[in-house]
Amino acid sequence: MQLLQLILIALTAHTALAGARVTTSLYALSLHASEFTVGILIALFALFPMLLAVKAGRLVDRAGIRGPMLGGAIAVAAGCALPGLVPGLSMLHVAALLVGTGFMVIQVAAQHTVGAISSDDRRVANFSWLALGFSISGFCGPVIAGFVIDHARFASAYLVFAVAGACAFMLCATAGIRVGNGARGSGPTSKQHVFQLLRDPELMRVYIVGTLLSSAWELFTFVMPIHGTRIGFSASTIGLILGCFSVATFVVRLAMPWLSRRHGEWRILAVALAMAAVAYALIPLMRQAATLAVVAAGLGLAVGASQPNMLALLHRHAPEGRGAEAVGLRVMIGNACQVFLPLAFGGAGAALGLAPVFWGMSALIGAGVPLARARERATQGTG
Repeated sequence: MQLLQLILIALTAHTALAGARVTTSLYALSLHASEFTVGILIALFALFPMLLAVKAGRLVDRAGIRGPMLGGAIAVAAGCALPGLVPGLSMLHVAALLVGTGFMVIQVAAQHTVGAISSDDRRVANFSWLALGFSISGFCGPVIAGFVIDHARFASAYLVFAVAGACAFMLCATAGIRVGNGARGSGPTSKQHVFQLLRDPELMRVYIVGTLLSSAWELFTFVMPIHGTRIGFSASTIGLILGCFSVATFVVRLAMPWLSRRHGEWRILAVALAMAAVAYALIPLMRQAATLAVVAAGLGLAVGASQPNMLALLHRHAPEGRGAEAVGLRVMIGNACQVFLPLAFGGAGAALGLAPVFWGMSALIGAGVPLARARERATQGTG
């Protein structure tokens, strides 16, 4: 029951985030904003999460999850409501900060709690169930956004996602989740302690691979609306392509408990990196909605397989009492990429076109394959 409650809270909050991101991109483009401006807006979804994720993790370690998750849900609902009530480009900046920060708090709390309430033999499976919730919301958010925008208006789409944020708040308020605090009275209090986590070689490898695959996910959701608009796709078509991506993440996560028993975490991550690199290399060559949807689904299989295994590895190697902080550091690194990659690739897309953006990301992801393969061989050698 606790796992189901966490999944529902994360699902409703992520629906609001995923829908708001797509709506923000398309709304800004409809106001004739440049790709670089869109990049700034999408980066703002990750700016405060980058700066505050570790503090959020420490707060969860000390105080538990109820208060932080309630505050996060309020921020998500308010951030989605603002552009629906006050139109204009300037309000999108405030909304992006609120929605991104609120969801980050919920994400850190939910991911840490799933690890804390799971036994070793069930941890990957339980993370897969949580990830399935994110896959459902990752599908619903963009698809709902596309259809509401096409058949109503942008303000209506934002208000729909404000309702989703309000549902997350209600679920948090009524949930009966109880997890013992992992913090100790002499716990870490400085940034120096945070980066001591990176001195663990195994944690460092998990963070590197996790950052590459998280960046592959986030960059696709940022660039796809721009790429689809340039090709001439409607908002509904763009939403459906993003939906195919999310359906693929759902399918692979549904099979993850079986896959994790047959293959180790590092083998799955190595294959995921290779698949993501190939998908990014192919995207610029796809000009039809159907073929682009197929490639998007392939990318979804890759990144969808990665998260449960990364979280299981992270929870396994995190120091005692610092599980949420370790999750927060992962979220911080991932959000740092979400801040800088849209700015860098948005500027590059405006200057050079989107093809170099996709191919550059393909090369970056492909560089992580040897690392994952080496860990796979080392794990097999000690198994």
